[in-house]
Amino acid sequence: MPGPRRDRPAVLLLLGALLAADLYFHLWPRARRELSAGAPGCPCRRRHPAPAAAAPQPPPRARAASALRRLFAHPLYRAAAPPGPAEPLLGAREALRYYRRKAARWNRRHKLYREELNLTSPSAPLPLRPEASWLQFHLGISRDGLYPRSSPAVTRLLRDMQEFTTISADYSQDEKALLGACDCSQIVKPSGVHLKLVLRFQDFGKAMFKPMRQKREEETPEDFFYFIDFQRHNAEIAAFHLDRILDFRRVPPTVGRLINVTKDILEVTKNEILQSVFFVSPASNVCFFAKCPYMCKTEYAVCGNPHLLEGSLSAFLPSLNLAPRLSIPNPWIRSYSFDGKEEWEVNPLYCNTVREIYPYSNGNRLLNIIDMAIFDFLIGNMDRHHYEMFTKFGDDGFLLHLDNARGFGRHSHDETSILAPLSQCCIIKRTTLLRLQLLAEPEYRLSDVMRESLLQDRLAPILTEPHLLALDRRLQLILRAVRKCIDTYGEAKVVANDTTQPEAPASDRVKLAT
Repeated sequence: MPGPRRDRPAVLLLLGALLAADLYFHLWPRARRELSAGAPGCPCRRRHPAPAAAAPQPPPRARAASALRRLFAHPLYRAAAPPGPAEPLLGAREALRYYRRKAARWNRRHKLYREELNLTSPSAPLPLRPEASWLQFHLGISRDGLYPRSSPAVTRLLRDMQEFTTISADYSQDEKALLGACDCSQIVKPSGVHLKLVLRFQDFGKAMFKPMRQKREEETPEDFFYFIDFQRHNAEIAAFHLDRILDFRRVPPTVGRLINVTKDILEVTKNEILQSVFFVSPASNVCFFAKCPYMCKTEYAVCGNPHLLEGSLSAFLPSLNLAPRLSIPNPWIRSYSFDGKEEWEVNPLYCNTVREIYPYSNGNRLLNIIDMAIFDFLIGNMDRHHYEMFTKFGDDGFLLHLDNARGFGRHSHDETSILAPLSQCCIIKRTTLLRLQLLAEPEYRLSDVMRESLLQDRLAPILTEPHLLALDRRLQLILRAVRKCIDTYGEAKVVANDTTQPEAPASDRVKLAT
């Protein structure tokens, strides 16, 4: 047997010396600091006082909600509905029967798709539940708006779109129709940067997904034409909140969400074209891009980090088979060319021509156009070339404020030409004017209630502070334009009495003369 190692005592001595050095130079100074920190008169203690026990503070969202609650409790937001039940867009029985057929068809196609891929794992059929939030939202649409002022279904819908699992992803019908319809070599700018997808959730509801393409603090370059501007996901979210604050209720419920582009899109899509545009970037991020005619190159792709990507989700409206809609050119449409101008841009009396054309010659259509122009001016949207409305509600039905992603691009510039319908026609709804005046009051300041409302979204902050302050500035420009019209034509001709509801109490009444 080998004898004892002669170098073992030397090794033990070396280890002991290292341990003693560690104790002396590291552990003992740290223990001495800890002991001296509690001694009376210690200067370190005075410089770094322990936090005193404080009363628990309410979360930021709870503290910030007060002004918003006051706004929605104001008499202008509690006006009684017209007598009788609101005319619904859909019949409940017909809608349920239609969506059950669609769910059954989807389940059959999904089963065939799995059989083609030889997928043997069990897959339960997708149920259609009458209490689903998206279905209740559809059934709640009426002549008064897309949803009632107080709508539990919309609250649930916003939460469900944030939390529910996606079960399919695909291009929208418009993009499918346009795939391959142009020559990608002719695209010299990312002029169609509105990459968007249709996501279906576990409750059979659908939403339009628009990914983040521009950081919140970035402004649209001033040399960009409005028709090649970026489409911003946060603009869609903010537009929904502003529309609700203005009491229009014409923007579909929209919410922000962090999407896992691999799990929520790539792994659930059956579209081979969509599957083919996914790739991994040099930074190991999962990216995808749109086929022509929008973006043909990978430099126009959107990427996760490495899989997660911000985006907006806008709830789908009822199927066109159930609720047909008209798409109508905006009378104040812009010229989508580099050097052309439309008649309204050169003729200050253009509104006289519009007033002679049905349906703008009578009814509420022109007033609704002016509501839409006010909304677009506040968000800075110059891209309202068409508007849509449900055919069931006839010519006086409300206009849908869809596709707002080109808003909130430049907070430093106010594009007053968007207000041309108001400044040329010099007419506005009384209820719209009263609410605008209310939102100009310090107690209900528009930027404050918007800031509070946007805190409800999980991607908050949705807008930067300069964009919020721009809302107050633009609101003053709108009120100034109305005052100019009243000074010229008189209040009786400018302010249209669109309601027969009793006035608010004197203490809460907003004066038209402000």
